[in-house]
Amino acid sequence: MAGRPGWRAVAFVDGQNLYHAVRRCFGYPLPNYDVTRLARAVCASRGWGLREVRFYTSIRRPGDEPFWCGFWNAMLHSMARRGVRVFARPLVYRRVTVRPGLGDVHGFLARQEKGIDVRIALDIVRMAHRQEYDVALLFSQDQDLSEVAKEIRAIAREQCRWIKIASAYPEGGTGRRRCGIERTDWIPIDRETYDACIDPRDYRPKSPRDPGGGS
Repeated sequence: MAGRPGWRAVAFVDGQNLYHAVRRCFGYPLPNYDVTRLARAVCASRGWGLREVRFYTSIRRPGDEPFWCGFWNAMLHSMARRGVRVFARPLVYRRVTVRPGLGDVHGFLARQEKGIDVRIALDIVRMAHRQEYDVALLFSQDQDLSEVAKEIRAIAREQCRWIKIASAYPEGGTGRRRCGIERTDWIPIDRETYDACIDPRDYRPKSPRDPGGGS
């Protein structure tokens, strides 16, 4: 759906969610998106004016998997220098116990993003109250954010104005058909569009370890 001139969009990018979706659909082993170019491409296809890009991710602590810690820190610094609003939090580790068989007990540490979706939701709602955008463009497929769409519609009624919330996501490659966040407009991103928005910079540390598909 095209927009009228003057519709202001703010892009909210869930960095890990987008990375893993791109890896599943297009096979890229490392995060290689230029989020500003990608947001501009999506907005241009809808006739929206991109006002701001906000990027959210969890990152490793320095002592945990140095490759990914170095990679994400370098990428985030580069984004910030180019005008992206960056929000990063350390990954949380929690112990998980599984019982695969009678009498068998195994424990391991599971990585868990903590508070990223909450921070995105709070920013979407806060900026809507302040009338800082007309379109909230999410690069995420996190269904927890579907509750935000209901709140945005309530804010639109209170302010007697039009507000759209949309979710953009990669689609293609192998595997099942992907979908966007419920209660939002779905905007699939094809391989050609994505490849035109790849970041050519190399953020790998000078002495990288095999990333092994991590995050």
